[in-house]
Amino acid sequence: MQLPFRLGSRGSPLALIQARSVAATLCATHGWPEDTVVIVPIRTSGDKNRHQALADIGGKALWTKELDIALTAGEIDAAVHSMKDVETFRPPHISIAAMLPREDVHDRLIGAISLESLPISGCVGTASPRRAAQIRRVRPDIEIQLLRGNIDTRLEKLASKQFDATLLAAAGLIRLGRKTLGSDVPLDHMLPAAGQGAIGIEALANSLAWKKLSAIDHRPTHLAVQSERQLLMRLNADCHSPIAAYAQITENGIRLRACLYTEDGQSSTSIDKNISQPSDAFEIGSLLLNQAAPELRNLFQIETSSVR
Repeated sequence: MQLPFRLGSRGSPLALIQARSVAATLCATHGWPEDTVVIVPIRTSGDKNRHQALADIGGKALWTKELDIALTAGEIDAAVHSMKDVETFRPPHISIAAMLPREDVHDRLIGAISLESLPISGCVGTASPRRAAQIRRVRPDIEIQLLRGNIDTRLEKLASKQFDATLLAAAGLIRLGRKTLGSDVPLDHMLPAAGQGAIGIEALANSLAWKKLSAIDHRPTHLAVQSERQLLMRLNADCHSPIAAYAQITENGIRLRACLYTEDGQSSTSIDKNISQPSDAFEIGSLLLNQAAPELRNLFQIETSSVR
């Protein structure tokens, strides 16, 4: 294929670090000189509008739309994404070619040592329906306010006392060299978002670029995240959906844990099952819905009659 290999990426500090990691892995795997892979920063709609919840202005597609356009037009050979920010249903001509080894999946609480230690009727800033629901499940007294922006923006607002605490993905903090910042929230209180901690690289399906990328694929991460995304597909999940999902590769197959929540966190349903392949996660979604209260089914806009 023609070189240099062009990697599209959002222009945030974290996104560029992730893109550089992909570039270094590609060069090491294929024996390419360092300048063989170039990073093409692309400003996405999600970066332009940081004042509204994603669910209100177009959802996760705001992180991928411009990269999809550049990929389709041949302006880049591949696009690097944080997998938790990639919408459930993707264009058929674009395919995930590879994922790098997954980083820590925990959410980190910044501003307090635990959810229990937050002040009575305190305020937590987050833009995630999943995080908000999980906080309210443990601490229904907590006020949730919208907080978006990159990590530095969120930390600045926290430092200026606009919030008592906020939550950030441990993976992002580690990649930015801030691995000691904040406290991990235990997984039994806050299961991660599907794809959290994973870096994915997309290319045009069946292209030469896709084949080159497939050589750096970390199969255990790919299988785990694919399982989580299969679950999201069954639930027709979008940015409004308070869903947590985490799959791990084990000696017995794939362990999949998942939770659905109402927006206030007071109604939920969860499951912890071993499956043999990612496609089995689709049926786990059906099991979750079968045991869900009506208000949960309504939230996911799936009629009872459609649950198998």
